[in-house]
Amino acid sequence: QVQLVESGGGSVQAGGSLELSCAASGRTFSRYFMGWFRQAPGKEREFAAVITRNGIITYYADSVKGRFTISRDSAKNTVYLQMNKLKPEDTAVYYCAAGTDWSTGRRPNEYDYWGQGTQVTVSS
Repeated sequence: QVQLVESGGGSVQAGGSLELSCAASGRTFSRYFMGWFRQAPGKEREFAAVITRNGIITYYADSVKGRFTISRDSAKNTVYLQMNKLKPEDTAVYYCAAGTDWSTGRRPNEYDYWGQGTQVTVSS
């Protein structure tokens, strides 16, 4: 069982930056690949970024590539999402998730545990 708690959301103007954090409980953080998803009002939850268990490989959605960076700190049981050059279309609730059964890392059904989400609002 893993509990995930996101933080760092907020309101920012277009072009600004935010860093989201996701703290994981338990001593098995290294067992999980970690992803960030987002969901805008009236839209389906969509993949943003994923990082492998060892933190070496990362993948990004085309919409965030070059602007967002995912990383993890195993000593702190925490995964981060650094978001730069934010756009109004990045406005969403952002969720972190932990999974064990890797297929693509991009599908919500590959993940076993989810956080409660943190709101990010980007104004133009």
